[in-house]
Amino acid sequence: MQVIETIDSQVKLQEVFSTKSGSVSQCDRENCWYIDFAGKVSRFDYRCLLLLKKAVYNIDIEALLLKNAKSADIEIVFICASDHFYVLSTLEIIALKELLQGTFTMLELNHIIQDRLYRLAV
Repeated sequence: MQVIETIDSQVKLQEVFSTKSGSVSQCDRENCWYIDFAGKVSRFDYRCLLLLKKAVYNIDIEALLLKNAKSADIEIVFICASDHFYVLSTLEIIALKELLQGTFTMLELNHIIQDRLYRLAV
């Protein structure tokens, strides 16, 4: 994990996961997550991060790709518990889904490692 310093020297972000499209960083001091995606950096608490994951995972990408309508291939991802929203194309939805999937995989892996180390120490 890479440590990223922000403008405020007291706040340090740890990169959890990144792709070519964006990154997710964790701030232990503020107990929040920062998502750098689609040209903006958004701050989420863990509950909102889970809601974002659920909203993105509920988008039927196959239906978007197979749609014959002449409407734009965009989706608006809005989380009612947060001030942030995304207007994303189908490719951006796929990229955000990949970013979130990698992030939660890394968090699960970190949890497994911490659990095993704790068990060995006890």
